[in-house]
Amino acid sequence: MIAKMGFQNWLMAILIIASIGVHAQKSDQELLEEIKNFQKEQDDHYSNRKTSPLSRKERKHFKGHSYYPVNLDYVVEAKFEYIAKEDTVQMSTSAGNIKYYRPYAKLRFKIGGESCVLTAYQSLRLREIDEYKNYLLVPFRDATSGQTSYGGGRYLDILIPNASTITLNFNLAYNPYCAYTSGYNCTIPPRENTLGIAIKAGLKAPKEH
Repeated sequence: MIAKMGFQNWLMAILIIASIGVHAQKSDQELLEEIKNFQKEQDDHYSNRKTSPLSRKERKHFKGHSYYPVNLDYVVEAKFEYIAKEDTVQMSTSAGNIKYYRPYAKLRFKIGGESCVLTAYQSLRLREIDEYKNYLLVPFRDATSGQTSYGGGRYLDILIPNASTITLNFNLAYNPYCAYTSGYNCTIPPRENTLGIAIKAGLKAPKEH
């Protein structure tokens, strides 16, 4: 149960991060293939009894995720502004618990001419594990949250770049396990990571939510 509650998104993070690249170095066709693979991995992960967070009954009724239409306008270059001051923040979870993160960087970008800012966070627990020390979580809500996307927010996974910019591909935005089933300890996006615009990319809300 501890592994289930504390590390439910590790495998998803590995699958997603494995497909993350720099937009400028990829053609549109390569980006489309990347998104296609992401969607297949999401569906396979939830369908496979060995990896799925769903119960046997829930898997039986799972027919695949709902996705927004792929839109490369939601692949953007963001300024990666490292936060030098070491700080620890507490984030509430869906189970009423607390998880500890370090605000690691501000991500500044534009979508549709609108200026946006999100904070990327480093898990204090995961950074002590060599395999995950470069992993950052970007939990967010936007104008679709509670409408066509999951009300509890969505996640983007990124790797710490060796540059002052980073590619954000919102077509790879995914839902926490809590969007589909109970018994998980999902990080709730902080208020500051709420965008005023609609991010119509990535996973939609499950029909039952």
